[in-house]
Amino acid sequence: MTDSHVSTKSVRPVLVNLACSFSLGVAAMLAAPVASNLLAPALQMDGISAARAQEDKPKRSTRRTPAIRAKIFEKLNEAQVAADEKRYSEAIRLLNDLRDKEGRGSLNSYELANLYNMYAFIYFTQEKYDQALDAYRNVVKQPDIPEAMELNTKYTIAQLYFVKEDYKNGVKVLLEWFKAKDALQEEPGAGAYALLAQGYYQLKDLDRALKYIEVAIDDYQSRGKVPKEQWWGLQRYLYYEKNNINKVVDILEETLKHYQKKAYWLQLSAMYNEQKRELAATATMEAAYEQGMLEKDKELINMAYLFLSQEVPYKAAKVLDKGIKAGAIPSTSKNLELLGNAWRQAQEVKRAIPEMEKAAAKSDKGELWARLGSIYLDNDEFEKSAQAIENAFKKGDLKRPDTAYLVLGMARFNLQNYDGARKAFKAAMKDEKSKDYAAQWIQFMDRELARQEALKDG
Repeated sequence: MTDSHVSTKSVRPVLVNLACSFSLGVAAMLAAPVASNLLAPALQMDGISAARAQEDKPKRSTRRTPAIRAKIFEKLNEAQVAADEKRYSEAIRLLNDLRDKEGRGSLNSYELANLYNMYAFIYFTQEKYDQALDAYRNVVKQPDIPEAMELNTKYTIAQLYFVKEDYKNGVKVLLEWFKAKDALQEEPGAGAYALLAQGYYQLKDLDRALKYIEVAIDDYQSRGKVPKEQWWGLQRYLYYEKNNINKVVDILEETLKHYQKKAYWLQLSAMYNEQKRELAATATMEAAYEQGMLEKDKELINMAYLFLSQEVPYKAAKVLDKGIKAGAIPSTSKNLELLGNAWRQAQEVKRAIPEMEKAAAKSDKGELWARLGSIYLDNDEFEKSAQAIENAFKKGDLKRPDTAYLVLGMARFNLQNYDGARKAFKAAMKDEKSKDYAAQWIQFMDRELARQEALKDG
């Protein structure tokens, strides 16, 4: 190998992902975006391509970059092979030997830049981020290195500051990088704007964060590309912070055209509720349900409540029934009662009764027995109705004992237990809310008894 102008590519990590996680609470709060700490550097040796690429760009300033000598290239390559094979200590020893023994005072600036670039790669791979940063800073300190190498290294330095959660320095270096790109009349790219937006978000400068994430999104959309999912996540969070619910809805609707995820359906449903668009909120949740995205008990129960609020009790009952049978919804007294009430509202009394029976059996209060007694009455099961109400009073803790007495009176009347019915109606009359109705029943019963006596005499 001759001492030709041999270069090594600088480490070019993949852009830090803007990972945004969202959760749906009572107020449909959108959780703050969190920067991922993942970088993926890849160090390669590619001959003279970097230098030639520079020569093909007339807008770049001309730098006379010294050559990497063949013997230095070979030692760097030896260190890279050791690093690739995860023999990191050996790789560092080889670099130290090159720097401190053979290379002391004799390595040119480009050789030193590639030496420190290799150090940085190894330290980064070992998650020694402080040492990696020091090495990258040594790369850009070297004079006369290719501009591409300098720019790529500065961008990597900015990313490493983000990994260390030093957002102030990360944004500072990134802005320097933007300035250098502008001087070269080169577009920074949407990814860089997104990274800058993330930095400003972490610095609580939400206006600048929104400005730059929208630059990134607009850049992609203007070229017919789908913006990254995380970019839309940051954008909608920032609009939510501004209480711009209409914009959050627009972004979620656009996101769902490309990224079909449960979280976005739930968020969109919640935002529709914020807009008082209850029908749209229910339809959105139903879309998620039909796709099998709703699996947790709270999600399924919420779906049922939405159907009930839209006066579609049959669908609510079907969701609850399927969820309880599948074990996705616990068969608690409360959930069984909800199912029974849904069936009842759907005029499916025969399907409501078994669920209310199970709910009442699991309850230590009388309220469910009172409701069950009312359902039995509706279904003309008078004996069971009377027994259920009597159980309700034994359990106690009734919200409306007067109503329970009315049901008991009607059940006993239909069982021709007139004395018991009168006693129940008189008990109901003690409450002003049921006084008139109970009195009407007593009058009706007296007329019925008089009619029966007249028939006997006739």
